[in-house]
Amino acid sequence: MINGDGTAVERFADPAEESGDPFIYPDGRVEPGERAYLYHEVSQTYLGDPVNIPVTVINGPSAGPTVFLSAAAHGDELNGIAVVREVAHDWDHSNLNGTLVCLPVLNVPGFLAQQRYLPIYDRDLNRSFPGSHTGSGGRRIAARIFDHFIEPCDLGLDFHTSTRGRTNMLHARADMTDEDVARLARAFSTNVILDSEGPGGTLRREASEAGVPTITVEMGEAHRFQRPLINRALNGVVSVLAEYGLSAESTVHWPGWRTVISEESEKTWLRADVGGIVDMEHERGALVYEGDRVCTISNPFKTSAETVKAPFTGILVGVLENPVVYPGNPLCHLVELDADTLRAVERQQQYDPNRESFL
Repeated sequence: MINGDGTAVERFADPAEESGDPFIYPDGRVEPGERAYLYHEVSQTYLGDPVNIPVTVINGPSAGPTVFLSAAAHGDELNGIAVVREVAHDWDHSNLNGTLVCLPVLNVPGFLAQQRYLPIYDRDLNRSFPGSHTGSGGRRIAARIFDHFIEPCDLGLDFHTSTRGRTNMLHARADMTDEDVARLARAFSTNVILDSEGPGGTLRREASEAGVPTITVEMGEAHRFQRPLINRALNGVVSVLAEYGLSAESTVHWPGWRTVISEESEKTWLRADVGGIVDMEHERGALVYEGDRVCTISNPFKTSAETVKAPFTGILVGVLENPVVYPGNPLCHLVELDADTLRAVERQQQYDPNRESFL
């Protein structure tokens, strides 16, 4: 069915079983038991044509929380797009208690150009929230997204990857001093949670401060789909839906071990002191011990080499993918493990000795 505003709507539940409320947005509404596919205008081109973001709203037949899932606030970060699309279009939502607002590509101009920032406005969309309807181009885009599809929600998951040339293990970033945000971060079921409120203008920080608890999920690298990470993230979504009652048939998942990194002393970026070509010894998510060789940096002739060692025992949350560096370039992001967590990690590795990392 096509509504008068051009929105495609399909019904996936028996109207007799409906008990929820409609999801209302500026151009229309999605009734309980309906899935709507729409393009929502957030800006215009130089020719005055609309710049639209794709949105899928799945309103379950039964009442429950409203959850947004967003991706590609940075236009070259693709893993989250696969997660959001699969939740929106491949899952059975006939027993959904609540509403899912699926926003697979927030930064459409960046996505079309396959670059991180808004190419026309040269702005980071993920530093522009909650936006302004009278501000810069980037802030206007952010305002239309935030006001129409973020603030009406009860909680949110914002998917990201590392920047070009680096890769991240799956982990969450969340303000763990906020009890509602902390509950959401734990429900997503990652091994590592980096505790911070986030920079001003980020979607997770501004949404949380507006009363919509939100976390950032980091996973992998830019410009590609990485199926193992996508599958892990989908499991996290299932766990969140179970925690908040949207899926009565699912259960909250425990990842086996977890560390919450709150202090700056518990994490560090190891950086290159010399320029050269990097031989990385470990993958993202690997356990390294204090004094282990993380990588070496050598000149083209291999006549000189500098060894970079782990300053403490921990997990490599992020590692370099582009193997050439200048002095000062980041090599890897290391987070420390306390004694109890280290024993849990070692036990898990003994149980599954073929598992080289935790993604």
